[in-house]
Amino acid sequence: MNGADRPLELDFLRAVFESVGAGLFITDTSGRLTASNAWADRLLDRDTGQMRGQDLHDLLHRQADGRPIPRDECRVLSVLTTGSPAEGSDEFYLRADGTTVPIIWAATPLVRQGKVEGAVIVFHDFSLHRRAADQQATHLIALEELTERLTIVAEISAVLSSTLDVPKMLNRLVRLLVPELGDWAAVDLRTHPQADDMRRIVVRCDNHGGEDFGGADHGGEDFGGADHGGEDFGGEDDGCSDTLLGPLPPLTEAPSASALARVMRGGRPLRLDAEDLTPQAPLARAHRDLFDRLGGHSAVVVPLSTTRQVFGALTVARSGERPPCTEADLLVLADIGRRAGLVLDNAQLFDQQRQLAETMQRQLLTPLPQVDHLQMAARYQPAESAAEIGGDWYDAFLLADGVTTMVIGDVVGHDLKAAAHMAEVRNMLRALAWDRQEPPSLIMRRLDEAMTNTSDAPMATAVFARIEGQEGGPWQLHWVNAGHPPPLLVTYDGQARYLEAGHGPLLGMDSVLHLGLGWPDAREKLPARSTLLLYTDGLVESRTRSIDEGLDQLRGHAAELAHRDVEDFCDELLARLAPSGDDVALLALRIPERGEGRGGEPPPRQHSHSPAAPNRAAPGSQVEDTEVRDTS
Repeated sequence: MNGADRPLELDFLRAVFESVGAGLFITDTSGRLTASNAWADRLLDRDTGQMRGQDLHDLLHRQADGRPIPRDECRVLSVLTTGSPAEGSDEFYLRADGTTVPIIWAATPLVRQGKVEGAVIVFHDFSLHRRAADQQATHLIALEELTERLTIVAEISAVLSSTLDVPKMLNRLVRLLVPELGDWAAVDLRTHPQADDMRRIVVRCDNHGGEDFGGADHGGEDFGGADHGGEDFGGEDDGCSDTLLGPLPPLTEAPSASALARVMRGGRPLRLDAEDLTPQAPLARAHRDLFDRLGGHSAVVVPLSTTRQVFGALTVARSGERPPCTEADLLVLADIGRRAGLVLDNAQLFDQQRQLAETMQRQLLTPLPQVDHLQMAARYQPAESAAEIGGDWYDAFLLADGVTTMVIGDVVGHDLKAAAHMAEVRNMLRALAWDRQEPPSLIMRRLDEAMTNTSDAPMATAVFARIEGQEGGPWQLHWVNAGHPPPLLVTYDGQARYLEAGHGPLLGMDSVLHLGLGWPDAREKLPARSTLLLYTDGLVESRTRSIDEGLDQLRGHAAELAHRDVEDFCDELLARLAPSGDDVALLALRIPERGEGRGGEPPPRQHSHSPAAPNRAAPGSQVEDTEVRDTS
């Protein structure tokens, strides 16, 4: 036998064993170590002599935290029973110092002469790879959490911008916060922007399926233009009891007395433990009551504020095994509080604008004259939305020649400026019409020129009408229409038709564009016991129907109401048409029976008018003021 045919020398095999570049173990059929190389010794900081003869699984195989693993779950030793190779990267070996090292490994049966005599295990330190994988997983988790937070913030931004109804907005807000960021949430607001009185207007919890309370009757907060008068809150008693809602102790305690007081006094967002809530101060007791009733181990309290003002506070709590809010959660909630504060600030500004505009409009709704049995009724209904305050108005007064006038108008725009322009146009028309015995068309032309040359008022629509006739009738309508919806004449027998004549351009358009257009005068006999209705487009036009559909509905309802008292006539029209989204003004005239009022017979008194000092009237006429109803 030559040298090439001789078996490899033992020293050569040992050199291969030590130089393989990885930890190497050999076991017998029972799993006891029979050999290991220097790489294995270094990776595990152990001595080969100490390991030899010991059970591989009992000595080395551990969970990541060092706890033992049941023997029947050892995949490395499975090769001894299956006779098949195995590999993995989820195992940990125990070092001599008690720490564990993640390994990537491969095991194969050791077969001699067709018989399994043990196993060969090759392994390597997997720490670097595992750290990289863990880091990547951590980054992915952080990215997912960031995406979730951004989604919540985006949804909340959409909710905050969807309405100026503060309770509705805050209810929608906490619905997004629970259970995403907490197990329950509560919102406490100042009852008025500069007041120290507090009120809890919404509570939502997730421990009973996500019930929430508050939002419909929120107790008169100075937002959104409605006075809710402090009614009880709605909601069923199903875990988030409605007794948690309502007035809170005033904000008179020192800022250090409670977390809520610190935040309301302009403090920064803060995290707190339920154990930190000491109930000595009244406001602190009210805050503590939330935890006593709803549970929770920790919470975050953030202000609902702008740089100018703190409107309230948002409390988001966690309970059970859920961990406390992190610093990232605190930053998200603080940002949400700032966004909500801006919306509350806008709601306050809109409400102030609305109140100012409504006050201005109501001051211009003067008492209506009643002459020779001519019965008048008027209604004004402000827009539901603060953004829709507009320039609708009506007017009726006696001219110097004793003739009664009726006016309905609408200045372009839906804001406080429109209301101011409405007052300007209304007063100019009164001044121009008062002492001039001339046709309505000339009055309208003078008003158009005055608006163009002496006012910054934009375009407007208007109907200006004279109710002409002798004592006792017959009566005649003499009018002009500047781009306004046509008057509606309803006879006592239930016939209703629009008076389309007398139509001309909008006020402020002809003089600016130099179109050379005019306003033709129109005349119409007013039958006895008929009703003349002037109105603004808010009565017949809305987002849900066109103006043509609204006009058809108005004509139909008015015909059905022809026999109603003029006051009931107006009320029922508003009830049936249910206008919303824009201001509405109505001015109705009821013509008396032929000859009624002649010969000094006193006019009948309407059930709703209140006596006042008589306006100036022509000789032989009697003037009374009727009550003007505001349906807001």
